[in-house]
Amino acid sequence: MERKTPTDAVSKGKFFYLMKNKTVCGLKQADGKNVQFLHQNGRMPMAARINGNVEDEEMLELLKTAQGFRKLVAGMGISAELAEETKVRTDKTFFCFQFYGHKDPYVSGTTFTKEIPLTGVEEYIDLSKVEWSEDDDVPGQIRFEFDVPEVLANVTVKLYLQPGFDAPEITPDRELNLESENYRLMIKRSVLNYGNLSRIQKAMEDARAGKEVTVAFIGGSITQGAGAIPINSKCYAYLAYERFCALCGRKPWKNVKFVKKGVGGTPSELGLLRYDRDVTQNGKIEPDIVIVEFAVNDSDDETKGVCFESLVKKIMKGENSPAVILPFMVFADDFNLQDRLAPIGFRYNLPMVSLKNAVLPEFYMTDKEQALVYRNEYFYDQYHPTNTGHMIAADCICEMFKKADELAKKNIPVDLGVKPAIGNDFEDVRFFDAKDGFEGAVIEAGDFCETDADLQAVEMDFDLGQTKEFPYNWMHVSDNKEFSLKINCSKLFIIFKDSSSPEFGKAEVMVDGKPVITMDPRVVGWTHCHAALLFNDAETADHTISVRMKEGDENKKFTILGFGAVK
Repeated sequence: MERKTPTDAVSKGKFFYLMKNKTVCGLKQADGKNVQFLHQNGRMPMAARINGNVEDEEMLELLKTAQGFRKLVAGMGISAELAEETKVRTDKTFFCFQFYGHKDPYVSGTTFTKEIPLTGVEEYIDLSKVEWSEDDDVPGQIRFEFDVPEVLANVTVKLYLQPGFDAPEITPDRELNLESENYRLMIKRSVLNYGNLSRIQKAMEDARAGKEVTVAFIGGSITQGAGAIPINSKCYAYLAYERFCALCGRKPWKNVKFVKKGVGGTPSELGLLRYDRDVTQNGKIEPDIVIVEFAVNDSDDETKGVCFESLVKKIMKGENSPAVILPFMVFADDFNLQDRLAPIGFRYNLPMVSLKNAVLPEFYMTDKEQALVYRNEYFYDQYHPTNTGHMIAADCICEMFKKADELAKKNIPVDLGVKPAIGNDFEDVRFFDAKDGFEGAVIEAGDFCETDADLQAVEMDFDLGQTKEFPYNWMHVSDNKEFSLKINCSKLFIIFKDSSSPEFGKAEVMVDGKPVITMDPRVVGWTHCHAALLFNDAETADHTISVRMKEGDENKKFTILGFGAVK
């Protein structure tokens, strides 16, 4: 559908689009509000590039700070209208813009709000009339809040410029053509390796025969569905699942089960520790196909690919001998880690698709009118795809299903005995927390004796509601009696909670009396799950691990979410 550009009855000077016809959905939050969050901290310059065609480096630099933003931007124009596909109706939304503060990011900065009628008519915010906080640090987030949940709306945000700044040319609207031969060629271009498809072939045969088959997804925020509106039904994971069902002649939610376990901002290091708990539910679910998506998150994997390969082998060695498909997503700045991770896929002859290979040639076409998809059409923000981007990703994965369906030869063995491409040290890792212990381990919580309920929460499976991550944890509130773990193992990870709150402080980890790591939960700057490797030994031995608050932080909070150990 070609969408009209919202009307603007009054000329307010030069502008560029920060967002243009972006679909949002107000999802119910824990506090009862119905909100679409659009994070801007560190992302606004890229949004200006891909949505507003801004290439002026001075302007992009100014968007990084609150002071620069006010120097560049005179006002904001916001318009919104109900999306045609929405099933829930209302007549307004509330636009909120929040600057994060130096002292307390979510509290001490400026926030201003404007009621926006859902008519497509632009409302203007004159920034000269805003009462600014002296503690403003950076542009933090935009929120669209609705009075009822699950409203779909198309929103546009313009930034009107201060005198002396020039606006770039505007890319005209156009109708996307995703049914052409060029589209099919783009999907084919995504294929890095068809690999051994026999496990996929078997899953499809079982599905057609009416047997229970499970298609599972594990990854970061793209697998969670970020950028897809609504997040549960338009994410690449659910779309790929639907395509699998259609090819097998089965409607979704019958004998073919859907498992989606994406957690935003996390690498395969955490995915490895979550796999048994989240995907297999400690053996209750035996997936037949697992799509593993960490190509844009694994910069944070301190093992540089060993955790990713360990996860891949752990999955492939499962009781049900599941197929593994590796999709390599891409960021708006062209970044991904397929060069690091693809050798793992080649080593085990796995099916692999690259969204980078598929869409980048379109972005860099000299004749822009010939491009099948523009960068701003593919990306919802700096990191996540739009509904169009999620659809392309699903079609790339579906290429593997189609190819498997064409094969004549069946039951081709998978060689798991080959030498690892990088390493598989952690494939036998087992997660444990305050609820589920580890054989022989002795824990004395000390002053880490509270339970933290303010946790990272994500939409899992087909749910629009959010599931809290690692609810059985150990939280420190005050005093300095250390947390102690005595365990017999060869390798050990710790998972702790990141937070932006100044109430949280640093904690130090000692292994057998020697300092190993100081954990600072405020580095990442948001509520987030953080895995760290404490040791990776060749031999199993008895170890004593102690966690205590850093000197000066004895009366601050810190949360240990869990551990992962290899016997």
